[in-house]
Amino acid sequence: MSDVVQTGQEVIQAYLKTLDGSPGVYRMLNTKGEVLYVGKARNLKARVSNYARDYGHSARIARMVYETASMMFLTTRTETEALLLEQNLIKQLKPRYNVLLRDDKSFPNILITKDHPFPQIKKHRGKKTEKGSYFGPFASGGAVTRTLNQLQKVFLLRNCTDSMFEGRTRPCLQYQIKRCAAPCVGKVDGPTYAALVQDAELFLQGKTTAVQADLAKQMSTASEAMEFERAASLRDRIKALTQVQQSQGINPRGVEQADVIALHLDHGQACVQVFFIRAHQSWGNRDFYPKTGAGAEEPEIMEAFIAQFYDDKEPPPLILLSHPVENPDLVGQLLSERAGRKVELAVPLRGEKAELLENAARNARESLARRMSESSTQNTLLRGLAEAFDLDAPPARIEVYDNAHIQGSDAVGGMIVAGAEGFVKSQYRKFNIKSAAGANSDDFGMMREVMTRRFERLLKEDPDRKSDAWPDLLLIDGGAGQISAVAGILADLGVEDIAVVGVAKGIDRDAGKEEFHRTGLPVMALPRNDPVLYFIQRLRDEAHRWANGAHRAKRAKAVSITPLDDIPGVGALRKRALLAHFGSAKAVSRAGVPDLMAVGGISQAMAEAIYNFFNP
Repeated sequence: MSDVVQTGQEVIQAYLKTLDGSPGVYRMLNTKGEVLYVGKARNLKARVSNYARDYGHSARIARMVYETASMMFLTTRTETEALLLEQNLIKQLKPRYNVLLRDDKSFPNILITKDHPFPQIKKHRGKKTEKGSYFGPFASGGAVTRTLNQLQKVFLLRNCTDSMFEGRTRPCLQYQIKRCAAPCVGKVDGPTYAALVQDAELFLQGKTTAVQADLAKQMSTASEAMEFERAASLRDRIKALTQVQQSQGINPRGVEQADVIALHLDHGQACVQVFFIRAHQSWGNRDFYPKTGAGAEEPEIMEAFIAQFYDDKEPPPLILLSHPVENPDLVGQLLSERAGRKVELAVPLRGEKAELLENAARNARESLARRMSESSTQNTLLRGLAEAFDLDAPPARIEVYDNAHIQGSDAVGGMIVAGAEGFVKSQYRKFNIKSAAGANSDDFGMMREVMTRRFERLLKEDPDRKSDAWPDLLLIDGGAGQISAVAGILADLGVEDIAVVGVAKGIDRDAGKEEFHRTGLPVMALPRNDPVLYFIQRLRDEAHRWANGAHRAKRAKAVSITPLDDIPGVGALRKRALLAHFGSAKAVSRAGVPDLMAVGGISQAMAEAIYNFFNP
């Protein structure tokens, strides 16, 4: 077996006899069958023959070739298909020597709905299935919220749900603070509200000058007609519009719609900053820290990042880059096919576009410096944690568990994850407690259920522990009882090599007096001013916050459930209409068939079915 590893070039050379000049994807595997690298090629034979040479390789490629014990191949019709397949396999397999984008969260948009006479403006994340006009992406939910707050001041569009709209009998607080025109109670007619919607869409399309000029004209007309209250309202709207334009930060005149992507690489660590320019406005930025594949250089990192970043996002017409990609024509063709129109990749050297990139590059450089500093501190804390609890090595993945419920109702278990890079929020999980333990307020039983579900699934999905989803340390909110329950579950599943520590409140339940429980060992504590103690407190508090948030969400959802949900044929629309008409499910249960038929969408047969449900 060792001979195979030492003669990597010879192993690769043997595959050349079976290859032709077709485009496709290749995988390089080590002696354990683990995928080391996934690559694409316009000509598989030519690409693989490069690896078979014993010269001209970078240190990274030489190490990869040295470890290669076997290869796998998939041919495709075109090189574009190969690029697409390559990125899908990289995301799925996470090879050590590939560049991998680790943060693939969706980006929020602003949605103006079009399925109601008085459209709603709101934040939207996910697939664009709802009918309406979408504007985005924005870099974060906070950026959308700030923009929405300002837009409501300017354009007075409603943000309430349709069911709330239908049930209003008097204006809500939004109208009182001048953030809504109150169409729900007839304070504004349809054509006037439609004009507000149109102005909002023009603004979000970047046509702010026309909107501002129109508002100024309306204010002047109102003043001349001595309608001073209306003129003052228009003045406030113009002021709010000015504020929203200022809050956008960089507002490039020569760039209407583009993504600005800048990369900074330092000692094998990379930061990519993405700025979103839409309608001549900056809609925020987001930083990413891709895994650099054990020493990849800027063009390869940039190409992999772009291909993976736009896997589930629509690219804009123009993408400004700080570094060229390895295959610009191929990447441009792939993005153009995804967008259904031409997408241009550019590396500007002067002018406004170059200034945008310089700003993004500076942010990337500063963000990476901060992250490297934080990572150094985090590694120190992890080493201290290993020393405090006699672990063999600093834990790469810590899982922290907590339960939340109110006297057994709406019980939820929460799991958070932390590691060398801090909290890994994409790995957080919540568990709706399904057993009787929740109803019985049995904390030990709830923890047993959470642990059983977590590790049974982990054993099913990754029995050989090849992924990084396996924890090195479990922190449990609780004392000896919880630790005993967890240890019993892990032993039953055959998982006995993961350290488990219980974090109990200790004397007087004061922060700083925590006690730590471990199976078969005496209770211990840490000095009150120990940084490791503060670190554990942060982990526990984050788990508590996550579990409580999941519990509140579940409780809020349960509050909205009514007996109407159990009536066959009564879906969301009919339920909304019944509640809007009668005011409550209780009132619906008391209604007669003629009263029920007075509700839109309720036929005689449906009215009888509803009546019979409540009056069997």
